[in-house]
Amino acid sequence: MIKRKLFDSLKDHLSKPEITLIVGPRQAGKTTLMRLLEEELKRKGMRTLFFNLDIETDKEYFTSQARLIKKIELELGKKRGFVFIDEIQRKEDAGLFLKGIYDMGLPYKFIVSGSGSVELKEKIKESLAGRKRVFELTTLTFEEFVNYRTAYRYEERLQDFFSVEERTAREFLEEYLNFGGYPRVVLNPELSEKEAEIKEIYQSYIEKDISYLLRIHKIDEFSRLVKILARETGKPINLSDLSNTLGISVKTLKDYLWYLEKTFIIQMVTPFFSNIRKELTKSPVCYFYDLGLLNFASGIFGRLQDHSYFPLNGFVFQNLIYNLLKEGLKDRPSKIYFWRTKDGAEIDFVIDDGRKVIPVETKYKPFKSPEVTRSMRSFIEKYKPELALVINLSLEDTLTINTTELRFLPYYKLLWW
Repeated sequence: MIKRKLFDSLKDHLSKPEITLIVGPRQAGKTTLMRLLEEELKRKGMRTLFFNLDIETDKEYFTSQARLIKKIELELGKKRGFVFIDEIQRKEDAGLFLKGIYDMGLPYKFIVSGSGSVELKEKIKESLAGRKRVFELTTLTFEEFVNYRTAYRYEERLQDFFSVEERTAREFLEEYLNFGGYPRVVLNPELSEKEAEIKEIYQSYIEKDISYLLRIHKIDEFSRLVKILARETGKPINLSDLSNTLGISVKTLKDYLWYLEKTFIIQMVTPFFSNIRKELTKSPVCYFYDLGLLNFASGIFGRLQDHSYFPLNGFVFQNLIYNLLKEGLKDRPSKIYFWRTKDGAEIDFVIDDGRKVIPVETKYKPFKSPEVTRSMRSFIEKYKPELALVINLSLEDTLTINTTELRFLPYYKLLWW
């Protein structure tokens, strides 16, 4: 069993009247978490009922609100009970359906989950305004992965583990960079089994979430788009060039990118600028939620260390750093941008909380001593930030450039960012 950090937050929310809504990528572990919550409740003597809308016999109860309520009353009576609904995106107009039931004031607590379909991400959230709390479950974070691989021996002392066991920690990093965090991929020990699992996850996403839920018929073009984005991770996307490459309109391309974001496959980062004439155009940069899916789509799954793929290593590492930054900032009012100028200066990430900015460079190499790039000096000179970061494999050090504190941090320090 892999421990998930989200579990305690979900458990705490069981006592709240609002609907607990769990969203996230396909096969990220939502059903497992729901089953664990159900077991927790049963141990306390609570009444529970579990529906899975991927099962036809369960789906029959959702033809009307009245029929579902009758089924719940039959199983739980009219006393306090907990109703789990998995794969809610299979229900048309799911938001309105759940809103109507919630507003009846029944004595049931609803825990609902589903893949991040447009139906789930948009219509349900709109229909359930003020009636739900959304919990996003990603694939395994790097922290969850390392805790699992160390059998939770250092769960409360993970920073000490990284400092003392540098070689083992680096091996875990390479494994995570190669295979990502899908639980089924992590749990399978053999490369061939990992490949089979990630292939099934990808095909299931294309065939079920995209073809069925989003009504996209040009699946080949959509799949080609995912593969191109994987090869271009961390690089600005030219929408016009990309639409020509795929043979689709810019509007259709924008729709596809929107679908990919709403289904937790990619994350788009926009440029940071203060002078629009000197900065590059608003071409976004794409990162993937899961590194394993990124590598599968780009054809390097499990082979990241092969010499012929070496240039891609830095971009996969950069994707990891974006995910770590995003995880660390999720409860803060901060946004992450990137910075590029027409004269070639570039900073991978710029964290902006509305009051101050922090430039962040990523370097997939072990520094022996601090090295300051021209781009970092250029950003510091222009924006005069209080703090700047260079995330690398091993070095921890600090320099002062004018009034800016420039910190060199090993990647794992971001787990406590």
